[in-house]
Amino acid sequence: MQFGKVRRSSGDTAVVLIDAGQIVTLDLSRRPGVGSLADILHAPDPLGLARGLIDPAGHPEPLADQAFLAPVDRQEIWAAGVTYKRSKIAREEESKGAAQFYDKVYGADRPELFLKATPERVVGPGQPVRVRADSKWSVPEPELALVISPDGRIVGYTVGNDMSARDIEGENPLYLPQAKIYKQSCAVGPLVTLASVMPPLAGVGIKLVIRRGGAVAFEGSTTLAQMARTPEQLAGWLFRENEFPHGAVLLTGTGIVPPDEFTLATGDQVAITIDGIGTLNNTVA
Repeated sequence: MQFGKVRRSSGDTAVVLIDAGQIVTLDLSRRPGVGSLADILHAPDPLGLARGLIDPAGHPEPLADQAFLAPVDRQEIWAAGVTYKRSKIAREEESKGAAQFYDKVYGADRPELFLKATPERVVGPGQPVRVRADSKWSVPEPELALVISPDGRIVGYTVGNDMSARDIEGENPLYLPQAKIYKQSCAVGPLVTLASVMPPLAGVGIKLVIRRGGAVAFEGSTTLAQMARTPEQLAGWLFRENEFPHGAVLLTGTGIVPPDEFTLATGDQVAITIDGIGTLNNTVA
């Protein structure tokens, strides 16, 4: 079972349940205290709650042609770095002076964690992501995103794109916030798959395809089995000595890195597919 948010032709936002290729709109007014998708996902029994919000007079709709939004409400978006060996190597190559630190964090107990975006800065499916005007080497980073409840439970999974200016971070690791956090640097969506129905994570594949002028400019793939840390470990560190009253979304790092000579260009189409969730499509502005 999956959940999402869609924009209706009227401009209103609706929370939907996806089952067998069809969507059912949920009437949040049917249950006091439920006002958002996050309220459903954070509940002890999200699916049971959702079924109670289905309007008996409503009708299922086809999944195609829906205008999905980022499945985020008031959650902060955080990210983890250097969680795959391929990412460790890439970070060492882009910043020779700091290579020892990337090597140390890859094998350390404590992971690299940083704030990626506030909810207002997240873009959804079909919306444009951006490269910085002052960057000459920017790439997308396809990542599994954890949807975490305020009490630290991983309640679902979605697709994330952690846009990164590799040259800015490579110049000086202290520039990481500028390389990672800027307007339209984070895309999330389209759907949230409940943790209870997600396929076994070790076998879950991630695929990145970048098209330019209709042709494939880059493609790569990996599996979650290549992660050096488990999602539970990353979520545990995020919530250590911290609190998230609205929950959090945590991007878990990337294992797909385009070659050094590749950089995104305006008009590139970025498609990130994760087994069991779906495909996040964005165009580079």
